[in-house]
Amino acid sequence: MGRHRIPVIGLTGGIGSGKSQVAMMLKDLGCVVADADAMAKKALEMPEVIQQLQDRWGDHVLASQSGIDRTKVASIVFHDESERRWLESILHPIVHEQREALFASASADAVALVIDAPLLLEAGLDSDCDAILFIDTPEEIRQKRLQQHRGWEPTELARREAAQLPLDEKRSMAHHVLGNDGEVEDLARSVEAYLETLISDFSSRPDS
Repeated sequence: MGRHRIPVIGLTGGIGSGKSQVAMMLKDLGCVVADADAMAKKALEMPEVIQQLQDRWGDHVLASQSGIDRTKVASIVFHDESERRWLESILHPIVHEQREALFASASADAVALVIDAPLLLEAGLDSDCDAILFIDTPEEIRQKRLQQHRGWEPTELARREAAQLPLDEKRSMAHHVLGNDGEVEDLARSVEAYLETLISDFSSRPDS
């Protein structure tokens, strides 16, 4: 992906930091958001993908009704890095194609393009971005959210984050760090201020 007329923002941060919440705020402010999780979920519903997973892992990864049991798939890939990388080799090209199509069809009044991907840096998607935004949320807040919404114990968060780049490294690779440890209204104001500054700076560049 080359340089865009409007900026491409990549979101990163710890699991449960609120990246999706920030992405929705950016969408409300006129951005086009590519949600990698949603796109991967859609890819897992494709018959050809279901067949590949069934061939590799057997019928037990199939859901009782239809399609793939994502919980069973997660239990496989987060315990075996080689299996996780295999699954990523299947899903990432599909998600990339969906993201490119979404961005290519963005309306003329879109103010920015946003990549909301858990493995933004690990997958090298930072090279597609003009700005990397790190959502900085204390671990205790993230753990509480994950316990409430996903039923995760602290060991589950630690296990999954061990498969990603360390948070300090992600933070150091970001162009801007946005704190998310207060009220939603505070976060919304911070997101709006960040976007306004980014658009202003980007529009002044000679190659924008």
